[in-house]
Amino acid sequence: MTFLAPASRARRAALPVALCAGLTAVLTACGEEPPPDPDAGTNGVGKLSATAIESKARAAAGRATAVRLSGTLVSKGGTYELNMRLSRTGAAGSVVTRTSTFELLRVEDALYLKADADFWASATDAEDGGQGDSGPGDSGTGAADKLGDKYVKVPEDDPSYKQLRGFTEMNVLLGGLLELHGDVNKGDRSKIGGIRTIKVAGGPKGEGGTLDVSLEGTPYPLQFARGGGAGVVVLSDWNKAFPLTAPSKEETLDYGRQLPRTSD
Repeated sequence: MTFLAPASRARRAALPVALCAGLTAVLTACGEEPPPDPDAGTNGVGKLSATAIESKARAAAGRATAVRLSGTLVSKGGTYELNMRLSRTGAAGSVVTRTSTFELLRVEDALYLKADADFWASATDAEDGGQGDSGPGDSGTGAADKLGDKYVKVPEDDPSYKQLRGFTEMNVLLGGLLELHGDVNKGDRSKIGGIRTIKVAGGPKGEGGTLDVSLEGTPYPLQFARGGGAGVVVLSDWNKAFPLTAPSKEETLDYGRQLPRTSD
């Protein structure tokens, strides 16, 4: 019979105890695993203060060369549904109001308006007090038919030029849209178009606007909800170039009179 020394017996007795203790520690650690880091794999912007996030988003937008802006804006002049591609040198897209739909194309300072015959017929009737006559060398109906789906160059001295150009100015639109009012607060994380975002809001309930900023790559603003229910716009295709070419002479006609206003 082999007898173990006291030290050996102690070591053998301690081994199962050590294994049990180790197993217990592993099981305990699994049961108390910390929650995943919400900023793992992001650009780290979510760790910043609300004001810093807003500042980075505005700076990123300010450096961009192009963007697509789509959504609804509510102003004193009416409600506008926009789908515009904007760049530093021009823009192309569509605007929908309560009463009309039209396309805009701007190449540098040259601004073009394109709409269907109904748009031009309504504009002619409104200016003629419902008489429907006088136009670019034709009756109101005939003029509308000719102008339908053609580009009309907007003269720079026309009262509508400034208003219509405002829909095509990247700096103007972004500068006005991305401004939060009131104390800025950091909100929840979300997703816009499948991209993770962090919200920053003006005021405790977002009454000064809410901005979703990308947590992936460059911290571009991806969505802006204006305070007071004044519209929501989505910002996408940052820095994606798009063609901007003036229409040909065959695609262009003169309106021959002051262009209609586009408010509701």
